[in-house]
Amino acid sequence: MKELRCHPGIGQPLKAEALVASDGFSARYDLDRIEGVFSRPAHKLYGERYVGRILVLDQAKGGVATAWMFHEMQARSMAPAALLLNHANPVMAQGAAFGGVILMDRFDGDVTQMIPNHARVRLIPGEGIVRILDW
Repeated sequence: MKELRCHPGIGQPLKAEALVASDGFSARYDLDRIEGVFSRPAHKLYGERYVGRILVLDQAKGGVATAWMFHEMQARSMAPAALLLNHANPVMAQGAAFGGVILMDRFDGDVTQMIPNHARVRLIPGEGIVRILDW
């Protein structure tokens, strides 16, 4: 088991599968919120199902629509479980908090290089701890 540290995040502890790509993240432009998959053809996770998974990506993109999108996805059980980003922004933090999506960022290195794609990961957001369980 490998342990990573970051800035304390928001949300409750969780264990789930990670989807990892060195790409940015926009709830509005990257996701098909009805089908539950990455829908932007240029995105490195295009076609992958994101529902219930930990998304490990470079940085937040997009604007204020993220908050209502996450909230709406949670209401329909179509949201990602968590976001691990190298760089979040206040809008993404607000959207994650309002939508009930775990958010952690500011790792000691590039998180997209530290977690293997499809690894099982345990998050302890309040302590800023990410444990890579297996891959």
